[in-house]
Amino acid sequence: MFTLQKYQNKKIAIYGMGITGFSTAKVFKRIKAKVYCWDDDKKKRKKAKNLNFNIEKFWINKEPIDKIVISPGIDINKCRLKNYLIKNKSKIITDLDLFFEINKNSLIISVTGTNGKSTTCKLIEKILKTAKRSVKTVGNIGYPILFNSKLKKKDIYILEVSSYQLEYSKPFRSRHAAILNISPDHLERHKNLKNYIKIKSKIFLAQKKSDFSYINGINKYSKVLKKIFKNKKLKSNLIQIKKSKKVLFLNKIKNKYFKSDGNIENLLFAYKIVKKLKIKDEIIIKAVNNFKGLAHRQEKVLSNKKFVCINDSKATSFDASLQSLSNYDNIYWIVGGLPKRHDRFNLKKVKKNIVKAYIIGNNISFFKKQINRNIKYQISKNIKSALAHIYQDFRLDKNKKKTILLSPSAASFDQFKNFESRGNYFKNLAIKKFNRGYNV
Repeated sequence: MFTLQKYQNKKIAIYGMGITGFSTAKVFKRIKAKVYCWDDDKKKRKKAKNLNFNIEKFWINKEPIDKIVISPGIDINKCRLKNYLIKNKSKIITDLDLFFEINKNSLIISVTGTNGKSTTCKLIEKILKTAKRSVKTVGNIGYPILFNSKLKKKDIYILEVSSYQLEYSKPFRSRHAAILNISPDHLERHKNLKNYIKIKSKIFLAQKKSDFSYINGINKYSKVLKKIFKNKKLKSNLIQIKKSKKVLFLNKIKNKYFKSDGNIENLLFAYKIVKKLKIKDEIIIKAVNNFKGLAHRQEKVLSNKKFVCINDSKATSFDASLQSLSNYDNIYWIVGGLPKRHDRFNLKKVKKNIVKAYIIGNNISFFKKQINRNIKYQISKNIKSALAHIYQDFRLDKNKKKTILLSPSAASFDQFKNFESRGNYFKNLAIKKFNRGYNV
């Protein structure tokens, strides 16, 4: 933490006391900065106060604040402190900026994109650990960056970085930086796709000639990225990831998790990155074949000769659901929630795989409009009812192996705290209803 001593006795405001805010406040307290914390949620303020953090309305403080750290989930254009934050935007920093100040000489791998970030990070981690490298995965996956107090210079750091984190961060250097893919997401905050892509591209801007940047060579928005790189004069070595018959190691991957196009895409990014770190193919193949997928991402809940039950709660847009809809047959699809702005469903290539859809959540009309005339559907309103309707419909489909799929194509916040709680709720109910040797 020696590099952060410049903040000693400085006045630091922390806005947003979630896990990111708490971890950041602890770091500043440790180096004896003057920390002022605030959260618009009264319960979070009370919790912070009970943990001996100084709760204060820093925006009306007579003494000027030196730096403001805001949690990634806060949109400064819509929050309570909008006017203050816009006026003092130059003072805003993030935990990402602090992490880089501490670890600027370390080997950092940063991964962003719309879909597949967590899987790709964990896959890179699995390969490097199999190769006996010292590696830590931090950032938007699991605990916040600054929660890890045992950081060492020799470690390789894998950062999962969201557009929310990048938006207010200063450009930071990664030896390897990847944008896996781009599709419309978080536009309610970033206003339009152009802004969203521009924010994602920040992951490359501080790189040097010796660094490597990776983009999806077949994603239709890569052209926009290349234009940004040209205007900003990208310094790093640009590598485009494409599926090719030349990647012979794919033939040696026996792990069924890498059956879908989305997970093959994640694997190809991971492969290119670890090859630059001189990891041998036999180590990569061993690691990949032993890799277990993450929870809520095409997670197999139940499976027998009659049906398979899949939890894909992390699919919060149609583009994310497309992977699982392409990967299975005879699908009984639970869909619905809080739709992403400008999201559109193109079911042409996958409708043959879908037997019926069960619409849940508080935005029924949106999903009816997207699904109408393409596939059969039923209004179920919630997951419990959807599973009951599926149980009944199974009796009319005795001859085929069926797929129960929760892949909502929407955020969870209309009915659940997050996608994890939605997925866990689904798993518990599905196991109770279908785990008694269901036989029709």
